[in-house]
Amino acid sequence: MSAMIVMFAGLAMMALGYFIYSKFIAEKIYRLDPDFKTPAHEYEDGVDFVPTNKFVLWGHHFTSVAGAAPIVGPAIAVIWGWGPAFAWVVLGTIFFAGVHDTGAIWASVRNKAKSVGALTGDVVGKRARSIFMIVIFLVLLMVNAVFAVVIARLMMSFPTAVVPVWGAIFVALIIGQVIYRRILSLPVVSILGVIALYALIWAGPSMPLQMPAEVLPGVSGNATWILLLFVYAAIASVLPVWVLLQPRDYINGLQLFVGLFVLYGAVVMLNPTMVAPMFNSDVPPGTPSLVPLLFVTIACGAISGFHGLVSSGTTSKQLNREPDARFVGYFGAMGEGGLALAAILVATAGFASLADWQAMYHAFGQGGVTAFVQGGAYIIHHGLGMPEVTAATLLTVMAALFAGTTMDTGLRLQRYIFQEWGEIYKQEWMKKPLPATLLAVGSCLLLAFGAGGADGSGGMIIWPLFGTTNQLLAGLTLLVITVMLVHLRRPMWFTLVPLCFLLVMTVTALLFQLRTFYEQGNYFLLGLDIVVLIAAILVALECAAALKRHRAAVASESQ
Repeated sequence: MSAMIVMFAGLAMMALGYFIYSKFIAEKIYRLDPDFKTPAHEYEDGVDFVPTNKFVLWGHHFTSVAGAAPIVGPAIAVIWGWGPAFAWVVLGTIFFAGVHDTGAIWASVRNKAKSVGALTGDVVGKRARSIFMIVIFLVLLMVNAVFAVVIARLMMSFPTAVVPVWGAIFVALIIGQVIYRRILSLPVVSILGVIALYALIWAGPSMPLQMPAEVLPGVSGNATWILLLFVYAAIASVLPVWVLLQPRDYINGLQLFVGLFVLYGAVVMLNPTMVAPMFNSDVPPGTPSLVPLLFVTIACGAISGFHGLVSSGTTSKQLNREPDARFVGYFGAMGEGGLALAAILVATAGFASLADWQAMYHAFGQGGVTAFVQGGAYIIHHGLGMPEVTAATLLTVMAALFAGTTMDTGLRLQRYIFQEWGEIYKQEWMKKPLPATLLAVGSCLLLAFGAGGADGSGGMIIWPLFGTTNQLLAGLTLLVITVMLVHLRRPMWFTLVPLCFLLVMTVTALLFQLRTFYEQGNYFLLGLDIVVLIAAILVALECAAALKRHRAAVASESQ
């Protein structure tokens, strides 16, 4: 099968989804109102609540939700063949992710920009809120701790990426000032910013920076990078959003979209063959079944609960006009779906032969970022003639910047969680940004170094539960949105069907994992899996009861 045909088919379907289906959802289901006063205007403070140009906000949202997950998940899931991964990414983006992301923004904006966890208390009940907040905290803990490890390992493995990754921060600081003070127009700033970022990528191979294997006695280079990343993320999480978060995400979003065009352009020029099978029956021993694991292995890129946290945590506080939620939320999901599609293409067509592909995927869990970088560099080199080391640097920086922007937003969201707990439990000190940030960073470092030792990779211990916990969060977010729609007497099937499918697949995957952890003797993950499973059941029951109450109330009012 030609990779170019697969690419155009996927992009065409997603384009139709945005221009037709998202318009229907925005106008007929969520009924986005241009005259509604958004929290960004009502509570404007210049720090967290800042009315923002929809293109800049799209950049923040897209790069925050994407991370490395839409690269890693699809590049692993093609072990079952590229066909199932392609179908779930395309259909999931159109009917699941776009609806979920737009709905989470809308629900939060209509409720004073509350996070989906706090919002659950108003829509469903206090018990559901308490359980939901724990699930949210676990997801954020996993994301922040693990993405720090991912970025650190990328910089240790590819020292040519260090200058572009850290240089992007200084470019963003300058751009933030230029945009905020209106020194230059947004198009001019955008062009100059992208040129600056690509100049850093071009310079990266000539200025590699290798962290020593052991910086201090007992402190590895990997651990040093992790510590530096958390120091940076802590500072970024308390700065006003316009200073660093918005411009960094916006300019990275543009740079990463250019990177996608380079990848897609190389596919068109080379027109490689999908050397991997469409449906792979010759999977390595020990590979779990496609159903339900496909639907939790590919989360970001199809649908992800983390998106709901960003949508209701930072994006809703910056939305200038309510109709902007369609462009920011749904088109943001399209961008992530496009990245996941590119990951599928390069992880299956970026090899010279089927034997080369099988050598990469000799065991489940192989592939991921490595397959993305190697396969993408192969396609760009042979399709566009770019030196392979430059192409590899470009793709490594893409992965690292996605992970970095997600970590920036993730730590800010974790700070919000502690502040909301301070609000709920009347702890005034916890409501302040600095103590909440220190608690967020401290919990991540406790997991990273407490569970992982001096290397700081403790987040990887609980990472096997990320897929199921994250998808559970997406299903529960759709439940909250559905309850709101019923209360407002609007059609609920467009959210109810995705959430039912997602909850069934996620709970089934949790049960599959219970057996796996038990057989492996991994009683820590077994216990954590049971906690997550119980939380899922309890919140689902609470939401079902709330849904029944609202439907009964609506029925009685109509009589």
